[in-house]
Amino acid sequence: MDPLLFARGLVLGFTIAAAVGPISLLTIRRTLAHGRIYGLASGLGVATADATYGGIAAFGLTAVTSILVGGRQILGLIGGLFLILLAWRTITSRPDEVAVADDRPGLIGAFASIFGLTMTNPMTILSFAAIFAGLGVVGRGGADAALLTVGVFCGSASWWLILTSVVSALRTRVSVGGLVWVNRVSGVVLFGFAIWSIAGAFVRFPA
Repeated sequence: MDPLLFARGLVLGFTIAAAVGPISLLTIRRTLAHGRIYGLASGLGVATADATYGGIAAFGLTAVTSILVGGRQILGLIGGLFLILLAWRTITSRPDEVAVADDRPGLIGAFASIFGLTMTNPMTILSFAAIFAGLGVVGRGGADAALLTVGVFCGSASWWLILTSVVSALRTRVSVGGLVWVNRVSGVVLFGFAIWSIAGAFVRFPA
């Protein structure tokens, strides 16, 4: 067992999670609207999805990888449509105390929705596979692959813990009017990501 694999997974998980995208935007918006715990639950959903894809790449499960990449069109469509729904709900939501209580589906719902959305991007597994191949850790199997996977989860979870803590600390400084504009801007950006996801589902990558 190589103890450095955990450190490598930790760094990779943190770095990949820190990339700005629709997931980061959703987590920030949820933290502002519902608080740090709710935002962190969403972040842990992302970390679990990252670890799932990282584990598939680390264990060298090429058959699963092929299935996921082969189904990228339908997954891209599902993810894009889900983002459109989230964009609409974000733009039309009312950032007052009653709306926050009514719109909050619960911590499990926060975790599951972001986990599902993250899993609709099978290109993530190619990122992990390419990085792991460069490090020479693909297909190690057993304890080494498990250690790498745990490292990815911990690294990703660390990023979401830091991000939601920072956003939560600034939350009290954002007025209701400010949250209205956060929702509007976030919704428009999410809609843009949705169109990008749907269009990207039909882009053919060179072999």
